[in-house]
Amino acid sequence: MNRVIIFDTTLRDGEQAAGGSLNVQEKLQIAKQLECLSVDVIEAGFPVSSPGDFTAVNTIAKEVRTPIICGLCHANPKAIDRTWDALKVAARPRIHLFLSASDVHLVYQLKKSRDEIVELAYASIVRAKKYTDDIEFSPMDASRTEPEFIYRIVQAVIDAGATTVNIPDTVGYAIPGEFGKLIGGIFKNVTNIKKAVISVHCHNDLGLAVANSLEAVKQGARQVECTINGIGERAGNASLEEIVMAIKTRQDFFKLSTGVNTTEIYNASRLVRDLTGFSVQPNKAIVGGNAFRHQSGIHQDGVIKMPITYEIMDPKTVGIPSSSLVLGKLSGRHAFRERLSELGYHLTEDSFNRAFQAFKDLAEKKKEVLDKDIESLVAEEQRTVAETYHLDRIQVTSGDRGIPTAAVRLIGPGGKVLEDAALGTGPVDAVYKTINRIVQVPNTLTEFSVKSVTEGIDAIGEVVIRIESDGITYTGRGADTDIIVASGRAYMNALNRLIAERQSAGKPARKS
Repeated sequence: MNRVIIFDTTLRDGEQAAGGSLNVQEKLQIAKQLECLSVDVIEAGFPVSSPGDFTAVNTIAKEVRTPIICGLCHANPKAIDRTWDALKVAARPRIHLFLSASDVHLVYQLKKSRDEIVELAYASIVRAKKYTDDIEFSPMDASRTEPEFIYRIVQAVIDAGATTVNIPDTVGYAIPGEFGKLIGGIFKNVTNIKKAVISVHCHNDLGLAVANSLEAVKQGARQVECTINGIGERAGNASLEEIVMAIKTRQDFFKLSTGVNTTEIYNASRLVRDLTGFSVQPNKAIVGGNAFRHQSGIHQDGVIKMPITYEIMDPKTVGIPSSSLVLGKLSGRHAFRERLSELGYHLTEDSFNRAFQAFKDLAEKKKEVLDKDIESLVAEEQRTVAETYHLDRIQVTSGDRGIPTAAVRLIGPGGKVLEDAALGTGPVDAVYKTINRIVQVPNTLTEFSVKSVTEGIDAIGEVVIRIESDGITYTGRGADTDIIVASGRAYMNALNRLIAERQSAGKPARKS
């Protein structure tokens, strides 16, 4: 095989990142973008873990038809059956079974012997094979397991019918040379290895997830499990964009390819950033704000003369436009639509009209509207498509001598106008207290951050907040040139996510 299978687990392992909860519609939106990206496999969730995850996997299985749709499950009959119930409508379903393998997990967590693990893995695969031939198995914590036991369990699960065997570095413990040796050992010591694809799933606790994954590919692994922007449990997973672009850029070294449409990478990165609320660090490889920016005079001189002097990738190959078109209050619909297209946005007519109106409003406040401003406007538009409550108006008074006061108007279900006012320790606190009086959804604000989208006193400010309710964290984002308005939008974004999640689970959102 000269092609590496790209297995995206943004919607499963990526969502396990603390504070990264997504609702069903947000997961579907990401899944459709992953389909545009042409990933081979989408791990859509963990169906047995919650009714919401079951619904998400089932919805994606119905509506996303090109990639393989995969569901993760424990090695037990109930989980297997439940996973198949979610996946059976998929055009190309896969069941992904996992079971701990390392002694530290067996002794302290499962309290089972190695023989029991092998027997349970074998029996679980046999049961899953009744539903589909596409079965993946993962011996969890493989990088801290004796290689000889890994060889034994891989041999057994392939005999049972597994078509993909994934070797996870579950806790990010491995070092590239060591991990490569484990993968190479599997190919040398497992006699039926040609009957299955070897996959790897590496975590980034030591910052080595991508390096370990690429070393495994070098040793013969032909599936890599990764996430957009590298999000995931703890320090995250191997970054999809880094894996894909390393293989593409260094084809001379790997002599391999992927089927990924790399021009959709930036769109995918931006969407996951906006929906999860996890910002992308400026120096992040491939998709960071500084990835294709040059400040050094020597570098600038070289890039002007010949981009390849200091750019090993053309930014357009990952969907980042290199051209620059300055927009302002005199710019028309055609120029705005053209810039949206260059930035990779293709909006419906209604969404375009709303975004254009927001652009014109912003252009009245700013001399020049930059790409980041436009991205923020479109993200704001996409965040407000499905709302239970819409923030219609905010008015605040504050100062060092007065008591901060906020009056808020919301548009509720059925178009009902809801208004109230409250005092607070500051203008944002007063706004949030007023919203809480109206909506009456119990929650605790756990994080609040503000950043400038662009430079200058007229810049758009972006607010990211996290609220917690019943032990679940919900992220909200809002943007505006007025920080108080941005704060209100972020709070409403988080509350609407909370309400949608509770409604999907059949729970009341408001206080009884």
